Amino acid sequence: MGIVNVTPDSFSDGGEWFERDAAIEHGRGLARAGASILDVGGESTRPFSDPVSADEERARVLPVIAALADTGAQLSIDTMKVEVARDAIAAGATYVNDVTAFRNDPALAGLVAEHGCDCCLMHMLGDPKTMQVDPRYDDVVSEIKAFLEERAAFAVAEGIAEERITLDPGIGFGKTVAHNVELLRGLHVLVALGRPVLVGVSRKSSLGKLAGDASAKTGPLSASIAAAVTAYERGASLFRVHDVKEHVEALAIATALA
Repeated sequence: MGIVNVTPDSFSDGGEWFERDAAIEHGRGLARAGASILDVGGESTRPFSDPVSADEERARVLPVIAALADTGAQLSIDTMKVEVARDAIAAGATYVNDVTAFRNDPALAGLVAEHGCDCCLMHMLGDPKTMQVDPRYDDVVSEIKAFLEERAAFAVAEGIAEERITLDPGIGFGKTVAHNVELLRGLHVLVALGRPVLVGVSRKSSLGKLAGDASAKTGPLSASIAAAVTAYERGASLFRVHDVKEHVEALAIATALA
């Protein structure tokens, strides 16, 4: 899953693809590099980020989604708003990636069911404004397993076919470095839920800190690849990444040597 941030304030690329034509060309490049899904988002969910209106989010993402419809990649809309998702689906998206797992707008589940879309349900503690303010868990792996199990059950009850659901533990979304490490080490517990698990650890600051930079705001490519390969070996089957070519190559080798 290649990341297309049509935002001025994402943590990893800081608006590099905010201009419409740049975002479209970036998405095309990710598809050429081997991304099977392009995840287009118009609202940053970095820690302490401000929300944007549905109108602004639509203006950012809809032209990009429409322009990427001929890439051959599945198009995903990264949103928590049902009105944005509705128009994105009309523009060609067939995948909804909701960082709130349908908690922000429960009607989004019904929209996904109505259109037979695929979806990803992610765990986040609180919201982007609050999630990194002293996050605490008694047992991070078991608590997130229970959360994802409950949200998947909600999605199925709303009419979404179970085979269309992917689960995401939400690395970095309301977790400390230690929590993220525990989640990646315990990934097999989440895989045991029986749905594909997505890992979005690309360029996360936790990786930079683990690599020795205590003040890191992002993680290096080398650390991103190492984490992705480790997650693959522990059962993850979908990887949300910025650097598609390098991850495709690394995971191809990991698969060949498995």
